[in-house]
Amino acid sequence: MSDTIFRDEATLIAGLVRQDEAAYHYAIRTFGGPMQHLAASIVGQKIADEVVQEAWVSVLRAVGKFEGRSALKTWIMRITANEAKSRLRREKRNVALEDLLAEDESFADRFDGRGHWQDAPSEWGQDSPEALLASDELKACLDRMIDQLPDLQGATLALRERQGLPLADICHILDVSESNVRVLLHRARNKVFGCVEHFQQTGECLATE
Repeated sequence: MSDTIFRDEATLIAGLVRQDEAAYHYAIRTFGGPMQHLAASIVGQKIADEVVQEAWVSVLRAVGKFEGRSALKTWIMRITANEAKSRLRREKRNVALEDLLAEDESFADRFDGRGHWQDAPSEWGQDSPEALLASDELKACLDRMIDQLPDLQGATLALRERQGLPLADICHILDVSESNVRVLLHRARNKVFGCVEHFQQTGECLATE
C-alpha cells in the first residue's frame, strides 16, 4: 500500500492513532525537518535531536486527543516548541520574554514599519544581494548569527523565513501574541541584516565562533 494515502490529514491521524508504522515514517519525513529547524532555533543544534525525539513521544501519546482546531503540522510544531522551552528550563537557560523583546540598541531603528531600511547601508549598492549571499564566508557568518539569536527570536525567524508560516500559526506554535511575534521578527531581522552590513563594510563577522 502506497504511503501517499497519508497525504490526507485525517488518514494520517488515524494511522498514527493505530500506531501504523507506515504512517509514522510518513509523518517523520513530512514534519521531521521543520521540527528539527524549530528545535535547533530554540535550544541549539547539540540537543535538538533529543528535543525532537521527546516531541515525537508526546505527539504519539496525544494524537488520539487531537481535536483539529489547527492543522496537524501546527499542532506538532507547537508540541516541539513546548518541548524545547521545557528543555531550556531544565537546562536553566530559559530567557524571559521581556528580555527577548528588549530593544537591541546596536541595531535600533534601522527599519521602518514595513521592514525596509530607514537609511540604506553605505556600501549596499556596490554588491547585489545575490553576490553577497554567494560568499561562503558570509553564509557561515549568517548561520552563526542566526544560531546565536535569543531563543524566541531565532524560532520566530526560522518559522517565518525558513518555513514560510503565517503569523497566526507562529503565534499558536510559540504561544505568544501577534504583536510580540512581530517584535521578535523585527529584532531578529535587525540583527541579521546588521550582520550583513557589517560584513560588507569590514569583511568581519559580528557573530562569535
